[in-house]
Amino acid sequence: MDTVHWQEGSWQWTAMASPISLQLPDLASAYARSLAELVRVDMELTEQSLSRFRTSAELVALNLKLNQWTEVSPRLYRALTGAYRAYRLTQGLFDPRILRDLERYGYVGAAHGVASLDGGVNPSTRWLDRDPAQSAVRIHVPLDLGGIGKGLGARWAARWIARSTDNFLFNAGGDMVASGSGPEGQGWEIGVEDPNDPDELIAAIRLPHGGAVCTSSIARHHWDHRGHTVHHLIDPRTGAPGGAGLLAVTVIGRDPAWSEIWSKVLFLHGADSIQRAAARRPVLWVTTTGRLGMTALARPLVFWHASGSPTPIGHGWPRPTDYPHLEKGD
Repeated sequence: MDTVHWQEGSWQWTAMASPISLQLPDLASAYARSLAELVRVDMELTEQSLSRFRTSAELVALNLKLNQWTEVSPRLYRALTGAYRAYRLTQGLFDPRILRDLERYGYVGAAHGVASLDGGVNPSTRWLDRDPAQSAVRIHVPLDLGGIGKGLGARWAARWIARSTDNFLFNAGGDMVASGSGPEGQGWEIGVEDPNDPDELIAAIRLPHGGAVCTSSIARHHWDHRGHTVHHLIDPRTGAPGGAGLLAVTVIGRDPAWSEIWSKVLFLHGADSIQRAAARRPVLWVTTTGRLGMTALARPLVFWHASGSPTPIGHGWPRPTDYPHLEKGD
């Protein structure tokens, strides 16, 4: 099991197949390490509850008990409830029933039950029943909670951190929660990775009062399947990888779980429709041609972006390397 260590101004470890970092500028080192260790344990509990890859995970056990009422932990119950609410509010664009489609494209996890219903892409099929009095659920198809799990992990971890300090930056593999005014008192500064060159940035944002920043990207997570390049962002309407013309979508919001959900949902709109679909949120995106787009609500938060993007901000903006506290989200 990974343990926390100090590197480059933050406490770091690995969880949910992602690098995790935590900056605590106002806390003494010994106390900060203890808090980071507490957060690490909490993330481990989240992974043990929600993973579909660990054979010992609670979700894996549930996926083997289709159509059976099963008492689950509060953590898994909340995750399933949140996933079902997101499914309804996005009119099915967020759908954890894409597990079979992911496996069809070679993204295979632990064994699961076989559904007798075709619930994978049918929006009229009810896939979750709940009994809150018993903390019990019944699912009718195997589920994948990868589209919300890391965001929920970040939400729950941030609540632990906020009990000790109101000034922190938590980064769960690109799902970020910022609180307070940052190390210099001007707000936390976050770099947006260039999906065409993960070692470079395409934009940098500043959060004066904190918030959540989550990115859905196919820059790192894509593979060859039967001669075609595919990725993990499945469109439940088609059962195939979606988001034509896009490489990455970044959503800025208040809550990391909902920001993660919306980054995936907006990605599925593709390059031709994302401007309209994202208009009511602070959102940035990168197309397959390498161009950066952003909504009007995102522009006030962007203090630097790469030249050549379609939304010029001005002249003389500093390079992000001039900001020593800038942390990159993928």
